[in-house]
Order: sequence, then structure tokens, then C-alpha cells
Amino acid sequence: MTLHLLLVLEAPLLAFGGEAVDARGVIEDFPGASMLTGLLANALGWQRGDRDAMARLQARLRYAARIDRDGTRLTDFQTAKLGGNDQGWTTRGVPEGRAGGASTYNGPHLRQRDYDADKRVVVALRLDLADEAPTLADLAAALDEPARPLFLGRKPCLPSGRIGAGIVDAEGLLGALACLPQLESTARVMLPASEPWQPGDHARPWSDKRDWYSGVHGGTRMVRIRVLRTPPGAVA
Repeated sequence: MTLHLLLVLEAPLLAFGGEAVDARGVIEDFPGASMLTGLLANALGWQRGDRDAMARLQARLRYAARIDRDGTRLTDFQTAKLGGNDQGWTTRGVPEGRAGGASTYNGPHLRQRDYDADKRVVVALRLDLADEAPTLADLAAALDEPARPLFLGRKPCLPSGRIGAGIVDAEGLLGALACLPQLESTARVMLPASEPWQPGDHARPWSDKRDWYSGVHGGTRMVRIRVLRTPPGAVA
């Protein structure tokens, strides 16, 4: 048996970022390792410059995610006229300024952003070298009393409830996920490729890890997508 931390990722709008091209901000069905690392680092109060700590935390993460409610996918077309003196809100509590010459602000800023509305995803995660700081207990405490406001993918995506759902002792990631009953009779789950294979599993490449030193994503790992079916009467 192994200790796992359970997360409930649910919001009116959330965005699990994918591989973006140009001004289109695409999303994935499941949260990536970099997104979970950023969420936990924000709760702990880490800064952007804490690259070593975030790289280490990302490397230690082992997790599975289950979609309990798919929600509705939508695309938001955004346009804004920005000026050199305009400032943006940050979770650090300090306004963020802009750079560039005056001519760079002549035209409006156009972009598209995808979101999932009314979606619910449950995550079970554990940490390699469980006694190393931060521990699961540290992460659970930080989620209950975060150092800064938390969001699910993008700053407007505020969670609709408590994210941390407690620490459980379970046999593997699937056993930990089962501690929170499914909302429907079937649910899709993403598992690490190291998990035992079952008939019907779909393997896919997953680019979800961030190079915290360069600030870009890189590398690909394999994950498995599985459909979980619960017996009649077992759904919450």
C-alpha cells in the first residue's frame, strides 16, 4: 500500500493546456505534469525563479487522472487594445508591466483560447522519494491554505470548491482513484505507461513536461487511456 494525494479539479471553466500554435490556445482532456507542478508550486508559494525546486517536484510526480464529467468545450475569441502603460494582474499580488516600443501597441491583440465548461477531473498522485520535501503532507496542507490564489490552467479558471481531497493509503493509482466514487457508470482515465496493460487500453504520446530553466515544454512520454466501468449501483 502507498500513500496518495487526491485532487478534485472542478470549475465553471478550466483549461488543461496543450501544445499551442500561434495565437490559438488549445487544451487537452487531462491535466499535464507541468500544470500540476505549477498548481502545487503556487500553493506552496514558490516563485518563478525557483526552477530547481519545480524541476525536482515535476520529476517526482507519479499520477493518474479520471474524467468524471466531460463538460462542454468552447472557444473564446479575445481581442484587446493594449498600451505600453497597461498592467496585468498576477497571483503574486504585484502588477505586471509591459515592454516594447510604442509601435508594437498600434494594433489590437487577437487570440483564441479553448476552455472546458463544467468539467470535473479527479487526480491521484504520489511522490518518488516520499520522505523528501515537499512531502504529500506538505502539498495537502498547502492546498488547504495556499500562499496565493489557485487556478486550473489559466488565471480566470478559479476552482469551484476545495482542490485537496485528502491523503489515502491505496494499492496503486487506480486504487487511490477508487477512493472517490465515479459520478457516471463509465469514465476515462489516463495512466502512466508503467501501469499494467489491460485489453482496450489506448497508448498515446504525451508532451506535458516543462523545462523550467528554458520556460518551454519538451520531450514526450507514453501514457495509457482506459475506460473504467463500474458495476450497477456503484456510482456515487
